Amino acid sequence: MDKSILEKIKFNSEGLVPVITQSYYTGKVLMQAYANKEAIKKTIETGYATYYSRSRKSLWVKGETSGNKQKVVKIKVDCDEDSILYLVKDYGVACHTGEESCFYRDINLRKAEKPDAYEIFHALYEKLLQRKIEKPEGSYVAKLFEKGSDKIIQKVGEEAVETVIALKNKDKNEIIYEVSDLIFHLIVALIDADIKLEDIQEELLKRYK
Repeated sequence: MDKSILEKIKFNSEGLVPVITQSYYTGKVLMQAYANKEAIKKTIETGYATYYSRSRKSLWVKGETSGNKQKVVKIKVDCDEDSILYLVKDYGVACHTGEESCFYRDINLRKAEKPDAYEIFHALYEKLLQRKIEKPEGSYVAKLFEKGSDKIIQKVGEEAVETVIALKNKDKNEIIYEVSDLIFHLIVALIDADIKLEDIQEELLKRYK
């Protein structure tokens, strides 16, 4: 954040501004809190998300006691300059309930059964990693991991060929199906190679010009 923008932020009568915190890699909204000018300055200086506790009337660094820190990558301000956004690399859960995000329920207070579309790749990665660790009976993915790297690589090759054929056929539904199969097995291969999706995102960011 440009320090000149900091001077333009419209703090409320208590000297506070709402802060939305969002995952840098998944886009998931993690939490909403408040900050005063001192908290924002400390966030800029330390690189870690700092907020203002209205109940304790003091600054607090997220994860200071729990270890669930938030490394701030960017700070953005909205068009009206009356709220800000922390984009963070989060280390651990954001919510005091133990959930990854404070926004884990819909308006009917039900916990979402499926991830939102924007987070499907990371959610799928975590689900497939869980299959590898827990090895549930009857799981296709667990069996694939048990067969080893060669089998996983073979499956990626097979799905790549099928994707090429689908693209050649120019059949939209076939392309969607085969590309989904390829991505699914690529994620399995990444887990097998101990590579995170964040590593791929960082590499692609390097190539963005």
